[in-house]
Amino acid sequence: MRIDLKTKWMIFLFFLFCAAVGGGAQAKKEDLPPPLTSLAKDGIHDPENPAINALQNPDESLKSFPKDSRGEVDWVKALRDGLIDPRHSLNNSESDALSVLDMDVIMEQTAGMPHVRFPHKAHTEWLSCDNCHDKIFIPKKNANPVTMDKIFQGQFCGRCHDRVSFSLWVCNRCHNVLHEKSPKKAWWK
Repeated sequence: MRIDLKTKWMIFLFFLFCAAVGGGAQAKKEDLPPPLTSLAKDGIHDPENPAINALQNPDESLKSFPKDSRGEVDWVKALRDGLIDPRHSLNNSESDALSVLDMDVIMEQTAGMPHVRFPHKAHTEWLSCDNCHDKIFIPKKNANPVTMDKIFQGQFCGRCHDRVSFSLWVCNRCHNVLHEKSPKKAWWK
């Protein structure tokens, strides 16, 4: 199930309103779309096709995988726990092996939200650098005008997140570096 940009902004503004006025109240997890939607209801598979019964539903096939606070698969933890071993490329040759870069970038333009920690390691365990640089991100400090609006529109982090990677609705997966303007109570968790 896809949520349009206007609805995403309404949910985001609701969270901000609750944090500012509601004493830290927040929407319940049940109010958000389920991360492991059945194939018949995912908007991709044809529920009328009898072959759909030959496929496992995500809640069944992914039940033993580690989950985040929203119940979505934590693919980085699954990789590090040895539950999966993705190929480096289509032919999986050693010459295509990835170079893991263990370096974090802290994005500080987050207003009252905690700063964003971008972990290169979690990304380069899966992807080569040229997947993002220079087409999506310019590898230079403050060269990328990242905003949540642009991410919701599928730019920057939104090229993958909320599509093939974890949801944008688990705020603390990215916004996890507290600073002096961060709220005292972590309402976004």
